[in-house]
Amino acid sequence: MSHSTYGIPITWFLTVGALLFCIGLFGLMVRRNAIGMLLSIELLLNAANINFLAFGSYLKLPTITGQVFAIFVITLAAAEAAIGLAILINIYRLELHIDADKITAMKL
Repeated sequence: MSHSTYGIPITWFLTVGALLFCIGLFGLMVRRNAIGMLLSIELLLNAANINFLAFGSYLKLPTITGQVFAIFVITLAAAEAAIGLAILINIYRLELHIDADKITAMKL
């Protein structure tokens, strides 16, 4: 069994990443509240970060490729959260709810 830098097998990291991804995907499909959907997307992105860091540590590349990808994903997640919350605040001002099934403000 291959170990990462800290002696923890990579399969543990990948299992945590897969479980986190499944929880995020389940939450995205089940929730109708737009804020809950944004939180589920954040879980999906964090699962990807765990996998990037695990493979970066496991492969022992001379570069910090996994960490660079993780920082890029964190930056993307912060921008997504800021823009998503701004859109949700505007929708709430127009319709007084944020139920994804009932939002009509963005329809043509």
